[in-house]
Amino acid sequence: MTAADDLDTLRYDVVVLGAGAVGENVADRASRTGLSVVVVEAELVGGECSYWACMPSKALLRPGAVLAAAKAVRGAAGAVAGGVDVAATLARRDAIAHDWDDASQVEWLDGAGIDLVRGRARFTGPRTLAVTDDDGAVRTIVAARAVVVATGSGPMVPGVPGLAQAQPWTSREATAVQDVPESLAIIGGGVVGVEMATAFADFGARVTLLVRGDRVLSGAEPFASAAVADGLTELGVELRFGVEVTRAVRDDHGVTLTVDEGEPVVAAEVLVAAGRRPRTGDLGLEAIGLNPGDALAVDDTLRVTAVDGDWLYAAGDVTGRVATTHQGKYDARVVGDVIAARFGAAGAGDGPTGAATAADVDAAPDWSRFRASADHEAVPQVVFSRPEVASVGLTEAAARAAGYPVRVLHLSLASVAGASVSADDYAGAATLVVDTDRSVALGATFVGPEVAELLHAATIAVVGQVPLDRLWHAVPAYPTVSEVWLRLLEAYGL
Repeated sequence: MTAADDLDTLRYDVVVLGAGAVGENVADRASRTGLSVVVVEAELVGGECSYWACMPSKALLRPGAVLAAAKAVRGAAGAVAGGVDVAATLARRDAIAHDWDDASQVEWLDGAGIDLVRGRARFTGPRTLAVTDDDGAVRTIVAARAVVVATGSGPMVPGVPGLAQAQPWTSREATAVQDVPESLAIIGGGVVGVEMATAFADFGARVTLLVRGDRVLSGAEPFASAAVADGLTELGVELRFGVEVTRAVRDDHGVTLTVDEGEPVVAAEVLVAAGRRPRTGDLGLEAIGLNPGDALAVDDTLRVTAVDGDWLYAAGDVTGRVATTHQGKYDARVVGDVIAARFGAAGAGDGPTGAATAADVDAAPDWSRFRASADHEAVPQVVFSRPEVASVGLTEAAARAAGYPVRVLHLSLASVAGASVSADDYAGAATLVVDTDRSVALGATFVGPEVAELLHAATIAVVGQVPLDRLWHAVPAYPTVSEVWLRLLEAYGL
């Protein structure tokens, strides 16, 4: 699939930077019309989600959730003895993370006819990159058609005096933990902070969660934040709101965090979960007129808007649009199809009319998959806390801020028969945000056990802009928690 000018220069139609879930999907879709594609990766093929984020974190959380579900049902509760088996949980996590070995992912690339070059890439000019491997050898890779940046994001460590020297954990160290500490302080009340507080509380660690604002999950509906905070408290997590860490010191006894309000926090380890930033700082962006460290602004075909020539694209966290794996993979499918359509062999595309010119893609509104529109107001997300939070689209506050005429429907999930079958004393709630002019759902939030499985129906309703009077004919099975859809529509007056 390559043609070499010399031993140190490789040429491909498409170069993809990053072999995580996003980069893999870009490469797969872009190669479907015969384009030669190479993926450049400095770490493990499969990326953050496979080894340090989505998959290992959910493996750590699952045993506690299963035990809680069993304890919530008479007839099963009596069979539950003890808590989470930490050693078995970590062993299962290791298996799910393939022991941090990417051989199977490399095999997939080989089978798909996609080349892999290991090393760190830097732009040296338009369509041209220098790739340095672990031995210091440098090769040049030239893209004849397009370069796609899919390098993801990395954790931010605040500039708190002493914090960097205290050797804090990031999400990587937390999800790859081999020895559970006696105590853990977590800085940040977002998704990572909440999920890891849940997991380490299950493991028996004494957990303190330090939140700068007045609630966890600040972007969620307030009732969801409150339910998660209550759940953490029930697990024994100490929640401290409205605090800023002002200094960190590590000594033989652990890490001491000085805060601006209240007593210092002392813990064996400290996890920084204070947000992430795009991994663009060491890509040589200055060589193509961009600022290192910045997110790459893109249009809805994922072209980088600040670079001329229709050759540079970006997908996933690096764009600064939505930082979830599933949305990144969605972006990847869009940009891969765009590249295949624009640059692939004529007539070989799998779109409605085969391959397309750039003008076709830009001008044809029927080709919805060539636009990353779902990144704007239809983003789904699950927080695997206890209770779970599953949401899609706009919250009430976001919908009102955007100027929509809004009606909000709120129901207890315990009111449906499926909830009483699922668990004794089931606790949960659902909210539907409705645009009253069009009578369509703008957003939905579910809180409760296993509510992640309710989310895709809501996503379809929001993305499809299904009129509620039509949605009324989608009959939910009885007795399931999904019957909440019928109750919500009845509350709307249907």
